[in-house]
Amino acid sequence: MICDTVEEFAAALPPFSALAGLDLGDKTIGVAVSDRMRGVATPLETIRRKKFGLDASALLAIVEQREIAGIVLGLPRNMDGSEGPRCQSTRAFARNLSRLTEVPITFWDERLSTVAAEKALLEADTTRKRRSEVIDHVAAGYILQGALDRLRNL
Repeated sequence: MICDTVEEFAAALPPFSALAGLDLGDKTIGVAVSDRMRGVATPLETIRRKKFGLDASALLAIVEQREIAGIVLGLPRNMDGSEGPRCQSTRAFARNLSRLTEVPITFWDERLSTVAAEKALLEADTTRKRRSEVIDHVAAGYILQGALDRLRNL
């Protein structure tokens, strides 16, 4: 089920259940997860994209293993708020994924999440090589944390 609003998403979630945040890129998918109280997002891993079926299998394995009750997918809007080809691709990914799972899926505006993740990693004095390895799942953490903060204030 794809939820168009965070309010609709919140209503579809069982209490005390973890969520996953995804930063969907052309070559990778950054994955972050929350605790069951939905207070803190933790970067988990980066999945190298292959084909949709393999990508979905990897994601659904995480959903099952970690008992994830909802998925927050970063929506890459343009800086003016409009939606371009990357948003269309993200929405298509969500539609295809929703056919494979009953877990509710919603979108979260991911503008500047990668910039924030990069800044945090630079402040932590992370090497360029290490930053390239972790940037996607750190960005997923920023996406998920934004959604968690919004859910907490509903």
